[in-house]
Order: sequence, then structure tokens, then C-alpha cells
Amino acid sequence: MAAPRVRKIACELSVWLLMLSLVTAAEWEEMSPAESPLQKPTVLLALLARNAAHTLPYQLGCLERLDYPKERIAIWAATDHNTDNTTAVMREWLKNTQKLYHSVEWRPMEEPRSYADEMGPKHWPNSRFTHVMKLRQAALKAAREMWADYVLFVDADNLLTDPDTLNLLIAENKTVVAPMMESRAAYSNYWCGISSQGYYKRTPAYMPIRKRDRKGCFPVPMVHSTFLIDLRKEASQDLAFYPPHADYTWAFDDIIVFASSCREADVQMYVCNKEIYGFLPVPLRSHATLQDEAESFLHVLLEVMVKYPPLEPSSYISVSPKYPDKMGFDEVFMINLKRRTDRRERMLQTFHQQEITCKIVDAVDGRALNSSQIEAMGIDMLPGYEDPYHGRPVTRGELGCFLSHYIIWKEIVDRGLKKSVVFEDDLRFEIFFKRRLMSLIHEVEEEQLDWDLIYIGRKRMQLEHPEKAVPDVRNLVEADYSYWTLGYVISLQGAQKLLDVQPLSKILPVDEFLPIMFNKHPKSEYMKYFENRNLKAFSAEPLLVYPTHYTGDAGYISDTETSTLWNDESKTTDWDRAKSQKMKEQIELSSEAQNSDVIQSPLDRTARDEL
Repeated sequence: MAAPRVRKIACELSVWLLMLSLVTAAEWEEMSPAESPLQKPTVLLALLARNAAHTLPYQLGCLERLDYPKERIAIWAATDHNTDNTTAVMREWLKNTQKLYHSVEWRPMEEPRSYADEMGPKHWPNSRFTHVMKLRQAALKAAREMWADYVLFVDADNLLTDPDTLNLLIAENKTVVAPMMESRAAYSNYWCGISSQGYYKRTPAYMPIRKRDRKGCFPVPMVHSTFLIDLRKEASQDLAFYPPHADYTWAFDDIIVFASSCREADVQMYVCNKEIYGFLPVPLRSHATLQDEAESFLHVLLEVMVKYPPLEPSSYISVSPKYPDKMGFDEVFMINLKRRTDRRERMLQTFHQQEITCKIVDAVDGRALNSSQIEAMGIDMLPGYEDPYHGRPVTRGELGCFLSHYIIWKEIVDRGLKKSVVFEDDLRFEIFFKRRLMSLIHEVEEEQLDWDLIYIGRKRMQLEHPEKAVPDVRNLVEADYSYWTLGYVISLQGAQKLLDVQPLSKILPVDEFLPIMFNKHPKSEYMKYFENRNLKAFSAEPLLVYPTHYTGDAGYISDTETSTLWNDESKTTDWDRAKSQKMKEQIELSSEAQNSDVIQSPLDRTARDEL
């Protein structure tokens, strides 16, 4: 029985071998399974955090969202000299995420809580520079010892909002490369010039890169804050953060020491601005407090929301609750068209971040008004009014805008609200907004100033001479002819004055009406229709809110400009590109017209806008 079976197997094997001999090498290759793709390079992510409890939930949330396999990333984290709960926040995140990443090295140091020779949390004595350099060197050493392909340094207050940033930097194939980070000013994480002593040097090359007039990956003498080092490059073996080179003579600063190391190793640093990779705060002055720093970072979160969705904190960290308030006002009004849900959601998010509660006022949609409704409300246009830029009458959008503010003035009077603040929904907040506004109003009340309206956002139209500073009140001037109603504080008596002149019977745009009421409009033919022009109007200086966009910006639709005429819905109106530029770009004030004698508050000296 066994012999026939063996013969059968031998026969089948012979047939299979014969068929195999007839298959060509090319055919055999086609029959073979395809090779699997290469794994992503390994990356050590170096995180150094000090007094960063307010930034870590958002920074770590951005890092979690990087489109890169977490099992190919090792975490190296260190924290020390903290007066807040940075250690607890970082520990919670590492505990909850360590299984996701290849490995975690954690270096917390509970004591001391400050450097012996520092004068505050933003002061950098040599002892602090030395410690940070040693930490960066330890992270670099750890990356080399684990044979990582790359090491990515990200400062604790830097937000990599583009999930593809790491892939894009790796694709540049540079030894040291940084993504250009956005900020509220000219500041970023690179230099285009460096002095003989190693300090920052202004050059014409900087701003075209910063403004992204030139796009690409550019050789620069300095990158810092967030950058990638390719450890596969042979020259990277000579790079070091500490100790400085024996012949080092530049300033004792961790970023300058590393830039010098790159120069000694013949390694060119690069900065890339091909995409919007992320954001960082402008550095504060050395006397700034941790509260200043937290509010400066908060402003970064607000600026992100101007063009992008709000940033979500890490889902692996417990986030402290917020406690919104009215900033001491009787009411905080926010005007929003129901159909502009995008603006409403952004404004609610910005208020939430700043711990401000508001009442949403449904704006009057001018384009939904018909002639019968306008007539029933007793609305008539101011005789002879023409838009100064377009030579047209009031639009229905402008009519709706006026009525929206009018509704608020009426509510203020009906409810007897002594002090309110009004916001439109297309504005962005200045840094330290809430504290600045509350401080300003406190000083106004301390000095018992008689006021009706205070602009906190406007376009100054009178540019020939300075506005009069208010004695003994910081950051306040007597308002001259101004446009825009982005934001203003209004008193009960101020609202009453605006209603008393019965403006609906002689309507014009609301930002033309207000200057008439404080007797500063340049056209007397308009003012003659309003007898009691005694509104006491002032303005914050510098302003506290600005527009998110300007008429004529790509993709921006103005609800007041893009409309129809108030009394003829068949005639459409829109902005004129050439004329809208006049509105967008404030004419540069001459030195004679600057509000230079305004008393400044300490907050104005805290924020640094320079590089």
C-alpha cells in the first residue's frame, strides 16, 4: 500500500519541478510578494518645561496630533525650578501616554523652586543658561545613545498646529532645520543676522521671510525654540549645547552657544516658511510675572482662532475649569447675525478663554428688511448723506448695523445699566485685554471722570494733530473723529443721550453718528440735524481690539458693504478694492499727530514687540 503512494508523491514532485524550471526569473519576480515599506525614522522628542502649567495642555495636545507613528517617537522630558504645578501636569501626561510612545525618560526636579541669582521667572542669569544648556546636551546625548535618527526640540510654549510638521522637516534633508513659527509681531524663531559678539543683528533679509513674501527653506545663522537635528548626518556628531567651545567668546546663552557649535562644525542652519507650521508668544521683558506669561500665551490661543479652529488641549491632562465674569460691567453685549455662526462660535471661544461671559444680541439683518418694515419703524435717511468713499447712500447692511446698536442702547436704558461694554463679532483682542480694560475702567472711576462712551476699538480718522490725553488716567485720550464700532464702553447716560436725539428719523452709519454726537464730525451739514451734541467720548490708547479682517481681504464678506441701498433693494452695493485699501491701511501719523503725551501703564512696558 505504501509503495504506490510514494510513487504518486514522487510523480507530483517531478511535475512541480518541471513546471518550476519553465518559469523565468522575471516571471518568478512578478509572482513574489512586494517588499514592505520602510518604517518611519526614529525621533527623540525633547521637552524642557519650567513654570509651563498653562502652556503644556495645548503644547502636548499639538504634539499628540502630529501625523507620525508614536511608536517611532521616544519622549525625553525634564522640568525643574517650578513655582507652579508643571511637574504634576507633565507627570500626568507621561503616565497616560507612555504606552503610546516607544519610550519615556522623565527627569523631574522638585527643588529648588528658583535660581539663587534670578530676579524673577523671566530673568535669565548665567546659572539658568548653564542648567538649560546641560539639559539640552543630556537630551542630545540620550538621542545618540538610543541611535535615534532625529531629535526634535520644542519649547514648552511653542504650538505645532500643522500635524504634518515633523514629516515636512524630515523631508527637507537638512542637518539642522526649523519651522518658522508665527507670532503677533515680527518676532519668530530665527535670525538672519548675527553680530561679531553673537547678538541679534537686523538685516533686510528677515522681513521678506517673516512675511512669507519669499517662501522656501533658507540658510540662516540662528534657529531656536523649535528645531530638528538629523543625527544620521556625519557632521551632527560635532554639535553640542554644552560645554561651549574652548574658543567661545560670544554671549553666554543656550541658543547662541548652539549656533556657534553649528558654525564650528560647518553645519548650516535652515528655517522653512513653506507652510504655517505653528505659533509662539513674543518674549516678555525680564520683569514680567507668571501671570503676564500666562496671559501672553492665552493671546497666542486667541490669535490662532482668527484663521484656524480653536486648539484643543491634550485629552490626557486634567484641565482646570474657567470661571467667566462680566469684568465688573453690568452687562457685556456681543452683536452677531444669526446666519454668521462661524463668527459667533469664534467669539464665544475667545470669551471663554479669557473667562468673560457675554449676552449675545441677535443683530438686525439688514438684507432681510423690506421697504414696508423700514417705513413702519419710522426710519428715514439723513438728508444729503453720502458715503465718503463710495458716494452712495446708506446700505441695508449699515442700517441693520445701526439698528443692532440702537437695540442695545435701548436695553441699557430700559434695564438701567450704569456701565456696559459692547462688542461686534469680527474683532481680535490685544494682549492682556481683560486686565487692561478692567484697569482702565478702574482708573476712570477712581478719578471720577465724567464720561459717556469709551472706544476700545476704532479707526482714528483725524490725523493732523494729537488727541488730548486725559490727566491722571493712563491710556486714555479724548476721542476725535473716528470710524468703527468694534468695541466700546457705554454708560447709562451715554445711551440715553444717543436715544434722545431720535436718530432713526435721520439715519446714517453708526460710526458716522457717534462722532456727530461728540461734536467731532468734519461735516457741519450733518451735525446741524442733531442739536444736543454733548456726548463725552474718549478712547483707549493704545486700542484694545482690532478687526479680524478688512474689507477687500481675500475670502472676507462685509455684511455692511456687500448689501443693497436702504431704500432700493434692486440696487446692490459692494466694496471697491482701490477704495477699501484706504480703509485697511491707516495713514501713517506724523510725529505732530502722535498721541505721545498719554500716560502709559506698566502692561504696555511688559510686552516686547521687537525682535
